[in-house]
Amino acid sequence: MGITARGIGLLVAAVALLGVGFRYAYPELTVLGAAAAVAVGYALVTAAWRPRLAVERSADPDRVARGEPASMTLTVRNTGRLRAANLVAEDRCGAALVPVPLLRLRPSRDTTVRYDVPTRRRGVVPVGPLRVTRRDPLGLVASARPYGGTVPVWVHPRIHPLRAVPTGAGRSLDGRTDSVPHGSITFDSLREYVVGDELRRVHWRTSARVGELMVRENVDTSLPRIVVVLDNRAAAHPERVDGVADSFESGCEAAASVVAAAVREDLPVSLLLVVPADGDPAGAGGPLDRLAAVDLADAGDDVLRTAMSRLRQERLGDTLVFLTGPGGRGDLGQVGALRGAYPSVLVGVLGAAEPTPAGAAGLLVVDAADGAEFAAEWDGVRRW
Repeated sequence: MGITARGIGLLVAAVALLGVGFRYAYPELTVLGAAAAVAVGYALVTAAWRPRLAVERSADPDRVARGEPASMTLTVRNTGRLRAANLVAEDRCGAALVPVPLLRLRPSRDTTVRYDVPTRRRGVVPVGPLRVTRRDPLGLVASARPYGGTVPVWVHPRIHPLRAVPTGAGRSLDGRTDSVPHGSITFDSLREYVVGDELRRVHWRTSARVGELMVRENVDTSLPRIVVVLDNRAAAHPERVDGVADSFESGCEAAASVVAAAVREDLPVSLLLVVPADGDPAGAGGPLDRLAAVDLADAGDDVLRTAMSRLRQERLGDTLVFLTGPGGRGDLGQVGALRGAYPSVLVGVLGAAEPTPAGAAGLLVVDAADGAEFAAEWDGVRRW
């Protein structure tokens, strides 16, 4: 609650009139000062009244790709029983304020407002809370209160269709790695027989040697485990326009496209960030939500070395897709050191103004101006 400039002026006038009226025995001034003081008191009581409002909101849809339409439906209901609410309200949508008409909202009645949510940029757009301002009839005091919670609208990166994903890699027990077609079943290990196992899977020679039934374990090695690593270091994306690094936005689109293609083919895929986030954002439901919320982070070279060391030690997959910006070209040697741990390694340099030198760090590098060009180049290198 706050007193407006008009209210402050009237309060000062009331004090002055009362002081002069009592001091010099002017009853007219005293009456005027008392009336001004009563007006300020009435304004305080009126603005202090808290209207009872119920706020409901729903996003349609709550997850969209950048540039796709999304809208918010806001319903405000007067749950009070005494009088109509004569209020001024604004709903916060990102950095903008949307006016909500609540003039003369009668008890048990509601009003509905529908407006578009800006989706021009990737990110998480917080919508709400509703800010209701109540003023007295004279405009002396204003009281603003929040109503309702905040609903996020997830604006995902654009997804560009990829024709295919990398082929699988079959591993034998002696460490060799060969390309195999989808659907290949390869012997992986032996384990003890349990009730219910098929007898045709019993390895009789080993069973005779160890004195108990041993069963063959087979796995489908043709399905590649894809690891997508997005370089979110600020140093990798040095060029910005109005605070936005277009190369990083393109990298997010490329990452989203690879993840979507892998999910479409029912292939296991994981998304990692060079600079890990403190945790998944509240309400995040998958890698696309993580890509909507990710931002550039200031980090030193040791962060990249730590990330590459983890990838080398844990061997999280068979196919590694590393997406960076023009500022990350000088660090491709650290990515190249992963070729021993990952049979297939592809580096995408987004926002590249000039091509990466051939044979850089012995890696297959795709230079692309944006996510759409990366998707176009992907088909030519999908069998690497």
